[in-house]
Amino acid sequence: MPRFISMSESRNSSAKPKALVQHERPNDLPSLVERLAEDVTTLFDQKVALLKIELKEEAHAYVRGGIFIAAGGIVAAVGIALMNIALAFALSTLFANTALSQPARYALGFVITGILYLAVGAAAIVITKNRLAQKGIIPKRTIEELERDKEWLQKEI
Repeated sequence: MPRFISMSESRNSSAKPKALVQHERPNDLPSLVERLAEDVTTLFDQKVALLKIELKEEAHAYVRGGIFIAAGGIVAAVGIALMNIALAFALSTLFANTALSQPARYALGFVITGILYLAVGAAAIVITKNRLAQKGIIPKRTIEELERDKEWLQKEI
């Protein structure tokens, strides 16, 4: 709080007569406004840094998810290519007592095996996609921090 000097004090302290002189203190209004502006700038810089970190984390999560989706697709393709042959021959033996020719039994074995591995690969892709969808793109910690800062600024003003 500023301190005012009376006329009698001002004569003794060589201040201008007939005026109340305010002593400069570090807590005067301009310095408080300046400190508030610096604090708000610092706060804003910190929030931007937090946002960058969170967006980077989110991007890494999506990249990892994309890699797992691609890996799931590759595994499904390799599985289809390799296991089709083995399962097709195994399934073709189940149709030995039917009136189908040997090539038809092999074809039926390959079709059933292909459908099985397509289902496994699709399940891996859907599971990973759902995990990424639950992750969300909105940086929640930054939003929470900004809300707290908004409340703090409203209290300060």
